[in-house]
Amino acid sequence: QVRLVESGGGLVQAGDSLRLSCAASGRTFSSYGMGWFRQAPGKEREFVAAISWSGGSTYYADSAKGRFTISRDNAKRTVYLQMNSLKPEDTAVYYCAASTARGTHVFVNEYTYWGQGTQVTVSS
Repeated sequence: QVRLVESGGGLVQAGDSLRLSCAASGRTFSSYGMGWFRQAPGKEREFVAAISWSGGSTYYADSAKGRFTISRDNAKRTVYLQMNSLKPEDTAVYYCAASTARGTHVFVNEYTYWGQGTQVTVSS
């Protein structure tokens, strides 16, 4: 069993930055592929970024490329999402997810464990 707790969300202005953190419990964190997803009101949950178990491979949605960076610290059992140049369309609840497979994964059903989410609101 893995428990994921996100933090770092908030209300910012367009162009600002935020860093989201996801702290995980469980000894097998370092063997999981991790991802960030987001869900805006009235929309489906969408993929943002993923990172492999070692951190050696990352993958981003087109909307995140060049602005967001996913990273992980296995010693701290934490995965991060650095978000720069935020836009109002980035407003959503951001979720951290863990996959029992080690690679990078983009689909919701590839992830087994989910956090409760953290709200990110970007004002124009």
